[in-house]
Amino acid sequence: MKVREFMVKDVISVSPERSIKDVMALFVEKKIGGVPILKKDGTLLGMVTDGDILRAIKPVDRRIPDYFSFITYVAKEDMDNRLKELANTEISKIAKTHGIVTVFPEDDMRTVVELLSKHHFKKLPVVDEQNHVVGVISRGDVIRNIQQTIVHNME
Repeated sequence: MKVREFMVKDVISVSPERSIKDVMALFVEKKIGGVPILKKDGTLLGMVTDGDILRAIKPVDRRIPDYFSFITYVAKEDMDNRLKELANTEISKIAKTHGIVTVFPEDDMRTVVELLSKHHFKKLPVVDEQNHVVGVISRGDVIRNIQQTIVHNME
């Protein structure tokens, strides 16, 4: 079974300039957990997931040790302030933009399963030879495909 046979072709994507709050709203509205970030020409720039956003808005624990008095000053930032600070930040500032793992439409499903399990990814972009995103594949897509083609035929 080839990737092109079960990838999602109607790709929801964002531009690198979109804000974190806009992408969060898109995740909620579309009930998704990640999107590719595309340059103006449609080529893949990066990927951002709900996990990336959670890690970015996690309050920063700022510790300043004073070695002379053996006291540690801890300034904890609360999540509301952290979110306000980052809400309008461009999504490309927190997204993964290097070492992005992709698959091609002609790749075998085995390749997708290996990549998703090895890297613990939830979603993989499907690209053509020019690095244009032509689809995405999620863990759910793979599980549905396995259930429909393999498990169903075992009964």
